[in-house]
Amino acid sequence: MPVVPRVLVQEAPFDMGAETAALFAGRADVGGLASFLGICRGDGGLVAMTLEHYPGMTERALRRIAEEACARWPLTGCTVIHRHGRLVPGDPIVLVLTASAHRVAALDSCAFLIDWLKTKAPFWKSEEFAGGTTRWVEAKAEDDEAAARWGR
Repeated sequence: MPVVPRVLVQEAPFDMGAETAALFAGRADVGGLASFLGICRGDGGLVAMTLEHYPGMTERALRRIAEEACARWPLTGCTVIHRHGRLVPGDPIVLVLTASAHRVAALDSCAFLIDWLKTKAPFWKSEEFAGGTTRWVEAKAEDDEAAARWGR
């Protein structure tokens, strides 16, 4: 039976422990669970970051890539949660959880999803600094290089 990924785009915080427990609770077919938790950094005087998106479009894009991960690897579960709105340093931004019978599939699929989210997810990020200056976050070549290893 194909895995149906759980994909959420939300303003509210999430509970990593509860999400992790929900992914494999009571399942005998999970041998490995990989996770990535992205957190808003506060370096360089950053006081907040605002993530904007187009509702509907963003959810569809994230669901498609999560479904691709489920098709590429033998996953038993997959959760992707991405926040939007104004976040301050220390706030969780994104959570990716992948479960499989074996660790390699869980780890590789989690890395694939995070590389895609970092480079292709339709979010626009504006950084706010002490003193009131703001700037839009630009794409980074190293992120594109990391994503390129997965091909398509």
